[in-house]
Amino acid sequence: MYLSHFGLQEPPFTLTPNTQFYFGLPSHNEAMEVLKTALDAGEGFIKVTGEVGTGKTLLCRKLLNELPDNFPSAYIPNPMLSPEEFRRAVAAEIGVVLDVGGDQQQFTRQIEAKLIEKAKEGLSVVLIVDEAQAMPEETLEALRLMTNLETESKKLLQVVLFGQPELDQKLATPRLRQLKQRITFSYRLALMNVDQVEQYVQHRLQVAGYKGAPVFGHRACQMMVSACRGTARLINVVSHKALMLAYGEGKHEVTLEHIKYAVKDTEATQRRIAGMSLQAVGLAAAGVVIAVTVIAGMWFSGGAA
Repeated sequence: MYLSHFGLQEPPFTLTPNTQFYFGLPSHNEAMEVLKTALDAGEGFIKVTGEVGTGKTLLCRKLLNELPDNFPSAYIPNPMLSPEEFRRAVAAEIGVVLDVGGDQQQFTRQIEAKLIEKAKEGLSVVLIVDEAQAMPEETLEALRLMTNLETESKKLLQVVLFGQPELDQKLATPRLRQLKQRITFSYRLALMNVDQVEQYVQHRLQVAGYKGAPVFGHRACQMMVSACRGTARLINVVSHKALMLAYGEGKHEVTLEHIKYAVKDTEATQRRIAGMSLQAVGLAAAGVVIAVTVIAGMWFSGGAA
């Protein structure tokens, strides 16, 4: 592969969220500040939204890694659950063994007892829900009722929702207006601009072990922003394929032609190449691009960028 060609110790553009590769984009740094401020203030509901591939899951994992010891967390990565399944998942995360055959009120009382126990220990439990736009309305309502648990001075459970813009649409429905009113802090992640993409790809290469001159020039990054709309996940996909093409030519710098071919070979960006005239770049033939696609598919696992 291209690792030794570029002097890399590991793949720089895999799609699996890895906090080792976290790059402090202004949008992500601001979101982290909002989250930490809101949690310190004891707010009940906090929401972070962003388009597909903008790094919500990576930000979610970074938050989990950086929570202080007095903020024990419960993490629900896949919340497409019924209210009962959701209560059971939360209970398991905070160490509650629910009674067999118990009803929903019993479950809630057991969860409340555990939260009170932790509050007496000076602990504030944080429930973090990723992909929150997938939650059924009745489960969101069950979550709202769960956050009614409180002492005279503080909430027993703080909730952070990470989701796509569809979450906002769901919360705008009349049935969920009470939940929407409880969200006191909210942040929307922004897409990357050209300068940020340039810094982003260089950062990931350096974390992976690269020590040379920039591999992606300014114009190459401009083209990626145009094709990928500044979405981190797509930037990763196109960057990986462009490195494969540069390696195939024995080059150490990604050219515009490499970006064009990588974009053309990526289904999610194909609509963005109208007007981008593809030049011959001395590749053996279309088979090179096909080979890149096959090899790239072997490299990537699912997840947010």
